[in-house]
Amino acid sequence: MRFTEFNFHPNLLEGIEASNYENATPVQEQVIPPIMAGKDVIASAQTGTGKTAAFLLPVMNRLLENHVDGQVGALIVVPTRELAIQIAQHMEGLSYFTHLSSIAIYGGNDAQNFVNEKKALQMGADIIVCTPGRMIAHLNMGYVNLKKLQFLVLDEADRMLDMGFQDDINKIIKVLPEKRQNLLFSATMPEKIRQLAKRILHQPVEINIAISKPPEKIVQRAYVVYEPQKLPLVKKILKETPYKNALVFCSRKQTVKQLTRELKHGKFNIAEIHSDLEQAERESVLSAFTAGRIPVLVATDILSRGIDIDTIDLVINYDVPGDGEDYVHRIGRTARAEADGTAFTLIGEKEQNKFASIEQLLGKEVEKAPVPAELGASPAYHPRVRSGNSGGRNTQRKFYRGAPRRK
Repeated sequence: MRFTEFNFHPNLLEGIEASNYENATPVQEQVIPPIMAGKDVIASAQTGTGKTAAFLLPVMNRLLENHVDGQVGALIVVPTRELAIQIAQHMEGLSYFTHLSSIAIYGGNDAQNFVNEKKALQMGADIIVCTPGRMIAHLNMGYVNLKKLQFLVLDEADRMLDMGFQDDINKIIKVLPEKRQNLLFSATMPEKIRQLAKRILHQPVEINIAISKPPEKIVQRAYVVYEPQKLPLVKKILKETPYKNALVFCSRKQTVKQLTRELKHGKFNIAEIHSDLEQAERESVLSAFTAGRIPVLVATDILSRGIDIDTIDLVINYDVPGDGEDYVHRIGRTARAEADGTAFTLIGEKEQNKFASIEQLLGKEVEKAPVPAELGASPAYHPRVRSGNSGGRNTQRKFYRGAPRRK
């Protein structure tokens, strides 16, 4: 389906064309029409499917048709500052030929940014993209005007609840007008998301685009190793695998720092990103990475859902992520925009059961590549959790159901 078939506002179509959008993705085809029809929507979509444009475009279109001067038209609440910035940048490109205004509101920046945010909330930017904590800080000041709000969008709702933002989300919802259109997007649908949806959505259209599995075009391989073998193996992969941009994920920021130091000693052009960095430092690193000045970035899961760079063609999981959803989001940073990508995972002795659970979610075993002989003998892969499709039991996550129980 082409974007010209959605009957968007002419000025919005100019921004769509300038952004080189032609054909809608499946999530856009299914999400855009009910939003334009004024329906509440709850959607589960795989990473990298065009979800952001799926809610931005119809929201922008409605605000162009029903613009109210001096009022906030849409509030988009997201879990991280990186995602807030990304959505705001996306909005900036699509709205270039319109009069719509927007701002990203998030913590970790300077006092002048807070002043700018306050002004936008008082004067009424059309679209506000915010993190929960920062919005609460402004709400506590008493000057936020959301009386004419038309849209509430909760993006990556499961991530926000996992990060402990449920109370903040409840406080935000309490100050919003009852009559509004609600859009909720979540990678998974555990019980806490179902309860949130029941409380804030009115007769929602339910959409499930894809189960939480990585795109088939991502080449997945894993190495079963002893912990001391991980560093030399990462070095070997980075030296011998062709790539434009590579992301190396670690579960702990201390591991990120240590691995970055070791790789710098190995003369790799590399940078790190984690929660200990100031916002200005993070933005500088991401800018350099996006521009290709720094080809390798070592990061915590702070980036697993908050970065959308088409040139990332290599992802390395230095350690096995905590669950299958984190794995899907990590490796989903590659093979975007119809490109190809490769994802390697290093499985330590104590991580075999975790990885087997991930394979159980994927419904298949990930190829185990032989560890290079020069690194010495490696352990056998003998997890206690059976991987793959277990006895025909459906291990896929389905819409509006809890996660599959692990053995």
